Amino acid sequence: VQLQASGGGLVQPGGSLRLSCAASGFTLGDYAIGWFRQAPGKEREGVSCASTSDASSYYVDSVKGRFTIFRENAKNMAYLQLNSLHPEDTAVYYCAASRYRYCSGFEWRGEFEYDYWGRGTLVTVSS
Repeated sequence: VQLQASGGGLVQPGGSLRLSCAASGFTLGDYAIGWFRQAPGKEREGVSCASTSDASSYYVDSVKGRFTIFRENAKNMAYLQLNSLHPEDTAVYYCAASRYRYCSGFEWRGEFEYDYWGRGTLVTVSS
């Protein structure tokens, strides 16, 4: 069982990145997907959550309107599109999978609610 996040890099303020989360060893479509991030010197925070089949998604206020979470269950993949990036978005980003399936059914921002975690990918927003 493995999750692997990728797609991070260095981007200028206002730029965009797409993060990918690849699952192996289990069916990602059976799990809610969460994206978290941890900035230097700060605690890890929940950024977004996507439910399994009903397409509902949730975002922390600081990224609403700029980030979009989506998934391709047939490919066992999930993504986080990051637009209009700010320097304060600089962090290591992680994807995680929760057995609860629907983000509304659990505290999606709580990292202890997730069963599988991937290694992070670093996003640096700087000019």
